[in-house]
Amino acid sequence: MTHFKSILALAAALALSTAGASAETTHIFWKDLRPVTQAVAEDAGLPMIAAKLPDHGETLSVALQDKTIQLAGYALPVDRDGDLVYQFLLVPWTGACSHMPTPPPNQIVLVTPARPYKMSEAYQPVAVTGALKPEMEKSQLFILDGVSVIQSGYAVRRADVMAVDTVPDSIVLPVNSPWSFLNKKKN
Repeated sequence: MTHFKSILALAAALALSTAGASAETTHIFWKDLRPVTQAVAEDAGLPMIAAKLPDHGETLSVALQDKTIQLAGYALPVDRDGDLVYQFLLVPWTGACSHMPTPPPNQIVLVTPARPYKMSEAYQPVAVTGALKPEMEKSQLFILDGVSVIQSGYAVRRADVMAVDTVPDSIVLPVNSPWSFLNKKKN
């Protein structure tokens, strides 16, 4: 009977700690990754303008450092084996880094999922949950026209990743963009 009570107490403690962890998750938007000094980019509605600022978008927001966040964006695989992705860049618009302007580092998150994430196509909309770390890292991408080195300003390791239908603060590409087909809803 004592063993049974111990198991019940452990289960209750785990349930309580899990509930507490989810309550501490901060749902953020892409603008939250930019420091206040980059409001010009927010006013224009295009975070890619931040790349033209004097710091080239390398100033990071440390207010969220080590906090558990959830952010929705588009996954661009960095390390994959078939449809299993071991690491990806989370970006705010489809086509980013591949024939479209590369977002500034403070608008790119390097994500390492806790478990390999099954992805059928690049730029799949996902939500990432985990501890946000401001840290500049360079990743090599193998894209259509060769290798590209992309600098990210943040990292989330051991992330929980889930597919989503939409990205709330997504940038919609101009109609004449070669990547506009990515913005269309799949049937």
